[in-house]
Amino acid sequence: MGRASKREEIAQAAFQQFHARGFNATGINDITKVAGVPKGSFYNHFSSKEESAVEALSRYAATLRFEVLTTPGRPPLERLRAHFEFLSRDTVEHGFVRGCLAGNFGAEVADHSEQIRSAVKRGFDRWASQIRQVLIEAQEAGDLDSSLDVAATALFVLSAWEGTLIAARADKSAAPVDAFFRTVFDIVLR
Repeated sequence: MGRASKREEIAQAAFQQFHARGFNATGINDITKVAGVPKGSFYNHFSSKEESAVEALSRYAATLRFEVLTTPGRPPLERLRAHFEFLSRDTVEHGFVRGCLAGNFGAEVADHSEQIRSAVKRGFDRWASQIRQVLIEAQEAGDLDSSLDVAATALFVLSAWEGTLIAARADKSAAPVDAFFRTVFDIVLR
């Protein structure tokens, strides 16, 4: 009988390390140490650190609770707010140190790795598309100005959120998060 694959342990360790420390501060040794495997095991499952980072982005996306955006029975803007409230709680509970893995990789690595840049772009495109769909539903329900450009607004909301995370990390406070909610939900999406 063959030995069990350690891919899951390695992938999860890479996700945790990249999210906590960033791409450049995380080495293969850090990942394999957390996974409890020898360094050579990493290369049995991933061809490079970049490939493991792309896998980490996929795992990160699964934690963002996108299903909140499509939950039936709730008004669209309420779903959008609930999505960002969930994300803000995660940010606050982790002491403003982790931020968004996609945003972190976008700022740290996108200029140096086409593989990671492409994965970050795909992730942001999917996220903005989901936000855009919620905004379309809000327009159809009469809860949002029908003249609002939903594609541009979705990109703005996502960009504002990413900037909020950077400011919250720098400030080590929820003040930028509070400003995001006031501006986006009480002014822009009124």
